[in-house]
Amino acid sequence: MGAEGAPAVRFRHYAPGDYEAVCDFLLDLCEADPRCVNWNWARFEWMMEHPEFHKEEAGAMGLWTLGDRVVGAAIYDMYFGEAFCGVLPDHADLYPAVLDYAWENLRDEQGLGVAVPDGERQKREALEAQGFVPAEQTETIQTIRLDRDLRAPLPEGLRFASPDPVEDAERLQWLFWQGFDHGEDREEFLREDPVAPRVRPHFDPRLGVAAENGAGELVSLCCLWHFPGTDYAYVEPVCTVPAYRGRGAARAVIFEALSRARALGAEKAYVISDMEFYGKLGFSKEYHYTFYWKK
Repeated sequence: MGAEGAPAVRFRHYAPGDYEAVCDFLLDLCEADPRCVNWNWARFEWMMEHPEFHKEEAGAMGLWTLGDRVVGAAIYDMYFGEAFCGVLPDHADLYPAVLDYAWENLRDEQGLGVAVPDGERQKREALEAQGFVPAEQTETIQTIRLDRDLRAPLPEGLRFASPDPVEDAERLQWLFWQGFDHGEDREEFLREDPVAPRVRPHFDPRLGVAAENGAGELVSLCCLWHFPGTDYAYVEPVCTVPAYRGRGAARAVIFEALSRARALGAEKAYVISDMEFYGKLGFSKEYHYTFYWKK
């Protein structure tokens, strides 16, 4: 118990049963401080089933809890070496302990990097007090308001589709393979990237909008994530196969996904990117983060 019999904050390592509690924590954190949207519930959910995520190490993530509620967390980003360290505003005094835990448990041979929103003095001072220094590495959040015209035609010969992450796993992975520039050799793809359906509990398949050609091949995709009751959507991922780039397919699937998110209550959408491409669609830079590193 804490002072005067109040419950005390306790630490524990992450376990699979903590998944929903972490999502709730990230939802609460973004509501309390929108600058924390660079680490939102959807980024966590996308990462946890990403093929590059070191899932076997998930128990190294640290949680600070008050009863059943997570109030602080140290989460590595895909693999050790970069981490998100966050605490709810009422528990800001925990931040140095979260940083210390991340340094001791989530660093790799290069050290540890933590992104901090520009203007966040308290977090910056806590990092500097523990020997972290600012680096040239940065991250940018761009935002688009959804109270605008979101119509964009698909190129001729294409149609919209909403591929199912389980039933259409192979088609989706083949799209990602090409869209993220791994090549166009299907035999190599089948050899190197075994089909693995991804189940993400809170993803709404209606917000996974693809462009499909007459042969049934997926050529472009935008996935949006929206949690009921929140006013924002999160863009992750967007890709187009090389042969269809520059034709407007990506714009069309992004705008269609944004329109669907708006119908579900989203008022804005975020993307973690500084690409000029998003600016041409109407996104504008809203938050900027600097990585602090300790080696």
